[in-house]
Amino acid sequence: MSVPVKVLIAYDGSESSQRAVKYASKVLAQGRDAEAIVVTAWESTIHQAARLSAMSGVAGAGAAETALTRESDVVHAEAQKTNQQGVDLAAAAGFTAHGELIEVSTTVWTALIAASDTFDVDVIVSGSRGVSGIRSLWHSSVSEHVLRGCKRPVMIVPSGCAELDL
Repeated sequence: MSVPVKVLIAYDGSESSQRAVKYASKVLAQGRDAEAIVVTAWESTIHQAARLSAMSGVAGAGAAETALTRESDVVHAEAQKTNQQGVDLAAAAGFTAHGELIEVSTTVWTALIAASDTFDVDVIVSGSRGVSGIRSLWHSSVSEHVLRGCKRPVMIVPSGCAELDL
């Protein structure tokens, strides 16, 4: 009898996150009771506007607030669709899967680590886009930050891994 495993899968709809779901299934779910919590991080339109305004030095960043709610925020709606795709992929890969949206208030990686604590998972799974060299100076790696900042096991599936068929 195998020990059940609870996996948090960071899913943003990218090819690397799709690949991560498939590899997680192959390594963690085959022949065992495996639960996948598919997590999609999202940042509200208002928060994005305020952050970009603050970065550009435009005064009155708070003026962007409107009667926008989660239900009317197109970013939230898109995150829900993306998350459901991830849940469907994880279920097809052999996980008992359900989805969660996590709203980002600081960084995606801190939100993922907080979610791993909230759901008390055994391992975090993330894809990696493989950005290196000069580009890595401009684009921080969420998976690298999760790996360095988390106190749980982390499985990172690099972009160079071959595709798996389910």
